[in-house]
Amino acid sequence: MVFATHYSADRMNDANGNSLGIPGFKVTANAVVPRLVWVPGVKLLGGDLVTHAVAPLVNLTVSAMGASQSKSGLGDVTAGAGIGFHHSPKLHSALAVDLVLPTGRYDKNDMANIGRNHLTVEPVYALTYVDPQGFNGDLRIGYLLNQRNKDTDYTSGNEFHFDYAAGWGLGNGWTIGIGGYVRQQVGLDKQAGVKLANSKTSGIAIGPNIKYDSGKGWFVTAKWQFESKVKNGTEGNALWLKAVFPL
Repeated sequence: MVFATHYSADRMNDANGNSLGIPGFKVTANAVVPRLVWVPGVKLLGGDLVTHAVAPLVNLTVSAMGASQSKSGLGDVTAGAGIGFHHSPKLHSALAVDLVLPTGRYDKNDMANIGRNHLTVEPVYALTYVDPQGFNGDLRIGYLLNQRNKDTDYTSGNEFHFDYAAGWGLGNGWTIGIGGYVRQQVGLDKQAGVKLANSKTSGIAIGPNIKYDSGKGWFVTAKWQFESKVKNGTEGNALWLKAVFPL
């Protein structure tokens, strides 16, 4: 599986969702993200053991106040394991735990960083319904348990998020629909162990998506998502392309 994404934003919002009005602010990120999934054939709790690893290759540019910086390289690698369940030919689910590892380059004095410099643990639940000639739905729920950035003694609050998609199979391999995400930070950030008021982040996104399934084990998906109601973060849009194929 390989993802490719382009993200751009020219707005940074405050804790009330209002633009900070930073002169010349812009963020542009491009990434190619290989994801390797391995099913070793081990049964566990009535399901199949699944492992995966994600290694994003990132190019990031941040501009503001007449200054600009770019970085390229390996971002934060994700590795995880879980159990996949096949409830019927159309309905599938999975329970997993992912680790987001601080492998991306980071400097607390830089504008642009392709890593967050801290470990994140994420329990995940995913549910998928696939019908080539009817309703299709995807739901992925995660809870981010953020650890301390040792270089800044800063800990981002834990965050709940879910990604969703709903579409309709046209019967010829094509599915069209909409998708996006909802995210809400549930705990305050901490600096040197002190909670910071008005530090929670949140936001939503929605946009169209289209999928083509070859019926031969590979498929491709494209989606375009527009962010809104973002608090304490950038607000922009993202284009995603995904290709899934067996090895």
